[in-house]
Amino acid sequence: MHDINRSFESRKVTLVGAIVNLILSIGKVVFGIIGQSQALIADGVHSISDLLSDVLVWFAAKHAGAAPDEDHPYGHGRYETAATLGLGIFLIIIAASIILDAVGRLFEPASLLTPTLITLVIAIISILSKEILYWYTLLVAKKLNSPMLQANAWHHRTDAISSIIVLLGIAGTMAGLPYLDAVAAVLVGVMIGYIGWKLGIPALEELVDKGIEEDRLEDLKNAISTVDGVQSLHMLRTRKHGNQITADLHIQVEPFLSVSEGHMVAVAVENAAKNSHDEITDVTVHIDPEDDEISDNSRDLPNRGEALTTLKKALAGTICANSIEKIQLHYLDGRIHADFYLPLNCLDNNTSEQIQNTIDQALYELDYFDRSQVYFSNNG
Repeated sequence: MHDINRSFESRKVTLVGAIVNLILSIGKVVFGIIGQSQALIADGVHSISDLLSDVLVWFAAKHAGAAPDEDHPYGHGRYETAATLGLGIFLIIIAASIILDAVGRLFEPASLLTPTLITLVIAIISILSKEILYWYTLLVAKKLNSPMLQANAWHHRTDAISSIIVLLGIAGTMAGLPYLDAVAAVLVGVMIGYIGWKLGIPALEELVDKGIEEDRLEDLKNAISTVDGVQSLHMLRTRKHGNQITADLHIQVEPFLSVSEGHMVAVAVENAAKNSHDEITDVTVHIDPEDDEISDNSRDLPNRGEALTTLKKALAGTICANSIEKIQLHYLDGRIHADFYLPLNCLDNNTSEQIQNTIDQALYELDYFDRSQVYFSNNG
């Protein structure tokens, strides 16, 4: 889905959630005071926390849909990741507060008020509203493949569960069981904390650039390895940016390919990687003539300018030295292999073997240089 449409859908569902949370939070706090229910007041505070999270998600959704720019060349997808981590931490904090409050009420039963019937009605309305909001948000989250919206959907579900606890607590208190809601609240608090942990850890792993899952990584490797021209694959790295994945890798190709053919192999690899996973949007391919993960002996060799200067000095005064049309260098296994292209008329007074031997003799004493090959052509 296009980033702009995705951002619109994310903000729309978040705005609906914010409106519902605003109404519920006000209603539960007001009727909790009127109906003398500490649990409903606490649940109203919980809904206010949902409202704050909706604001956070709306802000993140707005920025995550923005196109890449100079400051964010990989896009803004990690706004979603940061928001997901924030929601996870938020859920853990809420869980701790629910548990502490419940434990405190267990040791101070005298502080509990006797709620009225209106608080039961409000609790039921809250449960139904939050459950509908949960399913609506979850459906949009799956449609957009948004971990952030999934996190927010679960936040709605936790509020529905906390309202169930409030309902049980109010009903239990009215029935003469004042400890019922406190015990259940502890259990729900543990569950909410677990959900926060499950949401926060993957988001944290993404922010520290953990790669994609092993099975998906194997699928990616298999897709790349089947591309014609790829001899081997190494140094494959992946990272997530919200709902997107970027990858960079090295592939080994036949060492004497032309630059243009090597480029076409890289394009084919990029397409294969993107086709293997819809989330992969950016692929960087490094072409290697040999496996530089095992050996990188060519790293310290002189560059082309230095190498050509050395060759010209060594060949000065030799047969056809002034007639060389092109020199092609191959950096392999810690040595430089040189191909020399000469005009056909160089063979008028010399044989190809004589010219080849002359060049080989000149290169024999040079550091770094190994094999040489002479080619003749008639460009006239």
